[in-house]
Amino acid sequence: MAMPQNSTGENGFCFPQTLDFSRPSPSPGEAGRTCTTPSGREPSGTPLSNGMASSGIPSPADSCAEPLCSATPPEEGTQFGQGVKYVSAEGEELACGWGGFTPGCLQLFNTSKGVLFFLCVASFLQGMTVNGFINTVITSIERRFDLRSYQSGLIASSYDIAACVCLTFVSYFGGNGHKPRWLGWGVLVMGLGSLLFALPHFTTGRYEARSAAEVGVCGGNQSLPCAQAASGLSSYRFVFMLGQFLHGMGATPLYTLGVTYLDENVKTNYSPVYIAVFYTAAILGPAAGYLVGGMFLNIYTEIGREIDIAPENTLWVGAWWIGFLGAGAASLLISIPILGYPQRLPGSQRYTVMRVSEAHQLKDGSHKKASDPDFGKTVKDLPRSVLLLLKNPTFIFLCLAGATEATLIAGMSTFGPKFLESQFSLSASEAATFFGYLVVPAGGGGTFLGGFLVNKFKLRCSGIIKLCLLCTVSSLLAIFIFFIHCPNMPMAGVTQMYEGSALPGGHLNLTAACNAECGCLQESYSPVCGSDDIMYYSPCHAGCKEVSENLRNGKKVYHQCSCIEKPLLPGPGDAAAGKCTSSCAKKPLLLFFMFVVILFTFLSSIPALTATLRCVSDRQRSFALGIQWIVVRTLGGIPGPIAFGSMIDKSCLLWQDQCGEQGSCYIYQNSAMSRYTLIAGLVYKVLGTTFFIVACLLYKPPPAESAPGSSDASENGNCDLQEHKPSLPAEEDI
Repeated sequence: MAMPQNSTGENGFCFPQTLDFSRPSPSPGEAGRTCTTPSGREPSGTPLSNGMASSGIPSPADSCAEPLCSATPPEEGTQFGQGVKYVSAEGEELACGWGGFTPGCLQLFNTSKGVLFFLCVASFLQGMTVNGFINTVITSIERRFDLRSYQSGLIASSYDIAACVCLTFVSYFGGNGHKPRWLGWGVLVMGLGSLLFALPHFTTGRYEARSAAEVGVCGGNQSLPCAQAASGLSSYRFVFMLGQFLHGMGATPLYTLGVTYLDENVKTNYSPVYIAVFYTAAILGPAAGYLVGGMFLNIYTEIGREIDIAPENTLWVGAWWIGFLGAGAASLLISIPILGYPQRLPGSQRYTVMRVSEAHQLKDGSHKKASDPDFGKTVKDLPRSVLLLLKNPTFIFLCLAGATEATLIAGMSTFGPKFLESQFSLSASEAATFFGYLVVPAGGGGTFLGGFLVNKFKLRCSGIIKLCLLCTVSSLLAIFIFFIHCPNMPMAGVTQMYEGSALPGGHLNLTAACNAECGCLQESYSPVCGSDDIMYYSPCHAGCKEVSENLRNGKKVYHQCSCIEKPLLPGPGDAAAGKCTSSCAKKPLLLFFMFVVILFTFLSSIPALTATLRCVSDRQRSFALGIQWIVVRTLGGIPGPIAFGSMIDKSCLLWQDQCGEQGSCYIYQNSAMSRYTLIAGLVYKVLGTTFFIVACLLYKPPPAESAPGSSDASENGNCDLQEHKPSLPAEEDI
C-alpha cells in the first residue's frame, strides 16, 4: 500500500491510512495553547499527511510532536512571539538568554544561522590572532625582547601543546554537556590570552633603538658588536607562552564542540555547508591577520614618539601589540552572545529524530553501547568510549589521512612564502602577498566547495570518503609540478666567482681584488643588485663607495662600485638595494599548479570532517573530533613544519653567520628546494591516498533497513518511537 507523503516536503511523518478527527473549536481556556508540528509549523492552516487542509484539527502526528510544545498558558513563564514557550522534551528551556533574562528580541538570533554567524566571528578571530598576528609579529617580538629563534618557536608551539592537553577533557565532557557554555567560556579564555600576550608592551620600559654606526659602503666603519649585554627581557617569553597556552585552551572547544553543535541543529544535508562556511571564516582570519598585522608593524611600537629610523631598518620594532588588544576585546564581546544559546536550538529535535545512522558497524555489536542515553556522562565511560573509537577502523584511517594532509598544510603554510621568495627572487613581503593571493581563493574556495559538493550530491559516508580520495589523487598528480624550478639569480661569491666562473656548491668566496681593501664583514648581509644583473652580498662586497636615495621609490642606490662594470661604458657601475628581479618563464606554470595543489588539499578537508562525524555514533561525535584533533596535531600539525623545515634546510647555499654561530639561511639552491619539496609532498600525498582507500574499503555501513530514529540515530529519545512506531521517510525522500 502506497504511503501518502507530507505535502510540505520536509521532515513529514507518513501514516498508513487517512484519518480525520473532527472536533469543535477550542474553548477559551485552550486558546493560549500553541503547538509546533515536527515540520516547524503550527497545525492551524497546515496541510495534513492526507493532503487536506485543516483548521485546528489535530493529526496523528501530534502524539509524537507533543513534547515539542508547551501547554503553558500565555501568562505563565516567559513568552515569545504569540504565546510560544521554547522547552525541550525534558522540560529544559530552549530560549536564548542568560539565566532568567531572555528578552523576546534575542529570539531572532536563536536559529542555526544565528549560531553560525557568531561561531564564524569567533573562528575568524582565532585564525587572525593565532595564525595571522603571531606569525606576522614574531620577528618584532624577537628583536624587542632579545629572543632566539628556538625560544620564539616554543612560543608558537605552546598553542598546539595546550590544545593537545585539553582536547580529551573538553571534547568528552563538553560533548555530553552544554556545548554553547563550553564554547562561550572558550572564546572568553581566548580573549584573555590575547590581552595577556600584549601585556609585556605595557610592563617594560620604552624601546630604545640602539644606534649603530652606518655600515655597508666600502671604507665605512664595519664594526658590529657581537656580545650584547643581557637585558633580562627574554624572560617575557614565559608570558607569551602562557598567552599562547590560553589561546590553545580557548580554541579547543571551537573546532570540536562548535562543529558538532552546528551538525546537531541543522538538517543532515545542510550540515556540510554550515561547517564549510564556519571553516572558511577560520581560513580568512589569517589572511586578515597578515594584512592588518603588517599595517600595524609600519607604526613605531612607542606610538607618538619621533624616531629617525625607517621600517626597513633592522632596528625598527613596529606596534606588534595593537592587534592583540583589538582581537582580545572582540573575543570577550563575542563570547557573551555565544554563552546565551540553549543546549539545543528550538526545533532541532526533529533533525535528531529524522537522522539516519551511518555509524560504522562493529562485528561484535559493541557500537550499540554508545546509544545508551546514560553513556558518556561519567568519567568511568571514558576508557570504553576510547576503546569504541579505536575499534572503528574507518575512524582510525580517516584520522591518519587527516594527519598527512595537516602535515602538508602546516609545512606549506610555514614555508610556502619562503619557496616563492627563493624561486622568484622576491622580497619577504612580496612573497607573503603572493602566497596570500594563492591561499585565500584556493584555501577558502576549496573549503567551501567541499561542503557544497557533499550537500549538492547528498553523499553518504562511503561516497564522501571516495570524494576525499578523488581530491587527494588530483593534488598528488598536480604536485609533480615541483619537478621544474626557476634558476637561481647569479650572486658573486655565492653561486659564481667574481670573475664569472662557477663556484663549487657549499663554498663561499666573498673576497676579491675589487673589495679586498674594504674590510667587509660576513655578518652584514644586505644584498644589492648590480647594473650588470648580478647580485652581491652587500654594498661593501660590491666595492661601492657612495650612497644616495632614489626619490621615486625611496630605495638606496650605491655608486662607484669597483666590482661592477657598466654594461656599455668603462668604469665602476651602480647597484640598487634589494635582490635582482627574476624573469623566470616558468613562474605562471608554477603558480597555477601550486594553486591546484592547495585547492584540492583544502577541498577534501570538510568532506573528511563530515565523514568522521558520520562514521561514529551520535553521542561520540564531539569526543571523536577531539581524538582526531589530537592525532592530527601530534602526527601532523606539530611535526609538519619541522619535517619540511629540515628538508628545505638541506638545500641552503648561504647560512647567516652570527659571530661564529650559524643562524638562518640566506640563500637556497632552487633546484634542490624543488626536489626536496617534491619528495615530501609525494610521501605524504601517497600516504593520504592509501589511508583514504583503506578507510573506504573497511567502512561497514548500517543495514539498509536502518531507519531514522534508530538506536544510533536518536540521541535523546525525544519521541517515543518504540511506542508509536510511525513509518518515517528515508533521508533521500526528505
